[in-house]
Order: sequence, then C-alpha cells, then structure tokens
Amino acid sequence: MSPRAGTMRLACMFSSILLFGAAGLLLFISLQDPTELAPHQAPGIKFSIRPQQPHNDLPPGSSQDGPFKAATERVARDLSSRAPRGLSLRVSQDPQAQLNVGARLRPRQRRRRLLIKKMPAAAALRANSSAGTLVRPAPGALDGRWASLRETQRERKRVMREACAKYRASSSRRAVTPRHVSRIFVEDRHRVLYCEVPKAGCSNWKRVLMVLAGLASSTTDIQHNTVHYGSALKRLDTFDRQGILHRLSTYTKMLFVREPFERLVSAFRDKFEHPNSYYHPVFGKAILARYRANASREALRTGSGVRFPEFVQYLLDVHRPVGMDIHWDHVSRLCSPCLIDYDFVGKFESMEDDANFFLSLIRAPRNLTFPRFKDRHSEEARTTARITHQYFAQLSTLQRQRTYDFYYMDYLMFNYSKPFADLY
Repeated sequence: MSPRAGTMRLACMFSSILLFGAAGLLLFISLQDPTELAPHQAPGIKFSIRPQQPHNDLPPGSSQDGPFKAATERVARDLSSRAPRGLSLRVSQDPQAQLNVGARLRPRQRRRRLLIKKMPAAAALRANSSAGTLVRPAPGALDGRWASLRETQRERKRVMREACAKYRASSSRRAVTPRHVSRIFVEDRHRVLYCEVPKAGCSNWKRVLMVLAGLASSTTDIQHNTVHYGSALKRLDTFDRQGILHRLSTYTKMLFVREPFERLVSAFRDKFEHPNSYYHPVFGKAILARYRANASREALRTGSGVRFPEFVQYLLDVHRPVGMDIHWDHVSRLCSPCLIDYDFVGKFESMEDDANFFLSLIRAPRNLTFPRFKDRHSEEARTTARITHQYFAQLSTLQRQRTYDFYYMDYLMFNYSKPFADLY
C-alpha cells in the first residue's frame, strides 16, 4: 500500500471518530432534564428556565384582560414597590452579588425538603382545609367584595402608619437589625414574608407557607411539632444583611393580629390550664412563688394551677421574676411595624376573608385555603370575646386599666375598640 493511500485511510478513520463523538454528545444532551443544566436558583432570583411557576395559576374563569387582572396588578405593584422605612443600605444591582444572597443556607435545603414526606398524588387534589373540598372563590365572582377588602387594607395601613408617626417617629430612622426580623418567616417561591404573632393563627399560617413552599401537599397532614419545632421554614434573621434587605424590599410582607385582651386570655388558657412541661416549671413556679401567699409545696414544686389574676400581676410587674414571652408580648415588639412597612395587615377576627384575599394576591393555588381546624386542645371552645370578658371580670378595675395601658399601642395601631366601657 502506497504512503498516500495510508494517509487517506488515517484521515477517514479520524473523521469517523469525530463524527461518532459529536453524535454521542448530541444524544447525551437531548436526554438530559433541562432543569439540571440550569444553575441552582438562589432565593428570589429568576432564571429563564423555571420548571415551577406558581404565579401562572390564574383562577378559573378569569380573563387575562379582565378588570380584576388590572386591579390585582395595581395592588400587587402597591404591595411589592415599598421598601421598609429606615433602611440605610441599598441592595447591590450586581447580578453575581445577588446570586450569592443566602448562599450559606443551601446545604440545608435538601434536609428541609426531606423533613415532611410528600403525600400521594391523590392527596394533592383535595383542598387544604378541614372540610376537604373547599376552594377559594374566583375573584371575578366577588369584584365588589375584593374592592372592599382592598379598601380595608388601605385603611388598616393608614391607621398603623399614623400611630407610628405620632408615637414612634424615631423608629422610622433606625436601621433594621436581625433582632427586628427574628419572628419573620420566609417563603421564597411566592416571595412572602410572614411575621409570626402567636395566638393569632400562626400555626396554621406556617402550615400554609409549607404548602406554598412545596414542603407538603396538604395543611391537614402537618403535625404541630413539625410546625413549631422543625426547621422546614427559614427565618429572615438566618440570612446575611444583604439577604435580609433584598427580601424586605422585594417580597410581600404580611402579619395577622388579634384583639389584645382576647389574645392574652387565649395564651393563658393554652399555657397554664393544660399540662405543659415548659411553661409550668419556668413561668408557673416563679409566678406562684412571687404572687401567691401561702402557696402549697406541691404548687411550688410543679408550677401548676396559676390563676389569671396572678398571671396578670406577673405581666404588669416591672420587676417580674421571669422574662417576657412571645405569646403575650406586644405585636409592636414582635414585628416592628413602625420600622418595617408591612404590605398586608390581616386580623384574626376576619381570618377567612383576609386569608383568601391574601392568597389570591400572591396567586397561590386555588385549592389552598386557610385551615379551619383548631391546632391544640381541639375539644375546647376557642377563646371568644365572651370568654375573655369572663376572665377579665376576675380583675379589679385598676388591673384592667393597667393591662389596657400595657397593650395600648397594639389597640391604637390596629384600631381595636376599648373592650370595657370604664377604660380611658
């Protein structure tokens, strides 16, 4: 064989190898899941490849060009455009810097996803409420009601801001610190920040956030201990400063409040009228030792049997023997509403309407509704205004007045009426 023929044969073999290699590479790429080729998504950052798009779940029967869409977009712009007052730092516009927001938490994401087992596919079809078949009404069918709820939101925020301007003017000039956001939970998929106010529906709201985040298929299947003692939901103070400010300026911030006296009685009934391995030995023993004359040895040993007037004595004592607790602390301290400009203020007393309206604003799945079930002591009646008055009837007029003074800013900021006629 001539040298020329040998050279041509080698060239043909080399060309064949290159062609087979290119064909194999194209076949490999075509078999890949496109989402695996995209970079991992940092919270709050949008990529062009996004397999899950919760905001595309428009309510059935609504039109892309309908009046509700325009109204909702105006509200959504209103909700997302406000940055909290008092922020002295700006979020960097550098895309690479934004990709690093919250990066130190990524190793925990898989653990959170595995914390709650996924339910069977059939379970996802049922509504996330105790009734099991409820869906939120389509906004197009309730245009008048939705307009009323929008006006209610504007009024609640106006009252809150006026109270802050009058009594807490210096707060707006302070910088946000991790302590101010320690009670705020983060849901990145729908860009929601929720400030937890205990005894105002917080357990069920955290269940809703878990479903929104894809951590569970139904609120009914999430146990109490998973809600409060698991690590499925992230707190805002676990992010670095840039991550905190980025979310405060771009996410929808919401809180739910409750009539202060009613919330106080609800906390007392839950923590002191039922066996409790934390509140009885930590708070009960200290309260009984300080405020009950001739307390029995058994009471001092266990901390059980605290009475409501004794609990109120502890609450009002500036030298209280044990510290404050989130279940009866002021909302103004828990959520810093004079420093953080909340976009949505809901009330426990109008929970169903407010919750449905909020879920529609963030375009949550239509079959996700706020749970109606009672989280603990389900056999016991909920704390109502009537029950609250029965407990406060055990106090003197002076004690009622001092308790009202203690929660005065919460009454003022959230526009609650005086619960007793003799209060001033």
